Amino acid sequence: MGVSRFAPLLVVALLAGCGTTPPPAPTPTPPPSPTYGPPPPSGLSLSVGQVEAGLGHRASVLTLTNLDTVPRKVTGYPDLKILAGDGEPLDVKVLHETSYFAPNPGPQDLTLQPGEKALSVLAWSATVTSGDKHTGAAISVVPIPGEPAQKQPLETDLGTTDSVKLSAWASKIGN
Repeated sequence: MGVSRFAPLLVVALLAGCGTTPPPAPTPTPPPSPTYGPPPPSGLSLSVGQVEAGLGHRASVLTLTNLDTVPRKVTGYPDLKILAGDGEPLDVKVLHETSYFAPNPGPQDLTLQPGEKALSVLAWSATVTSGDKHTGAAISVVPIPGEPAQKQPLETDLGTTDSVKLSAWASKIGN
């Protein structure tokens, strides 16, 4: 008998909630991300390999392809910067030396015939000691002096090391 006395109140309470719909939750607008254009139709084209990992170390092979119809000279090291998610350069030291993944052949003169490639290994450690961890979202590479910078997405979990190792351009990796 007590149930019938509360039934009208229950119906009124249910109807009160049905008459209004809550406003939609605001949708956050993500910050614009930098765009990375397609490779140039001619010239030197940069591509970035998959990140390989081992024992806290990471590496990616940078491949430079001659898309021109004439031979191109490539020498030394790529001019590389690690970029934050907003496209701004991070304060990261680029060391020209052998890494856990690949030896550094040192600067050498290469002549890339049309379609030929040169390789460089970008390596880093994800070691965390003290301080803030840093992560890059992309890289900017000037393959040889005088060429425009080419940007490619590449996540680099630098830990707290704030440095990367970069080998010189070479026709092959290793011996």
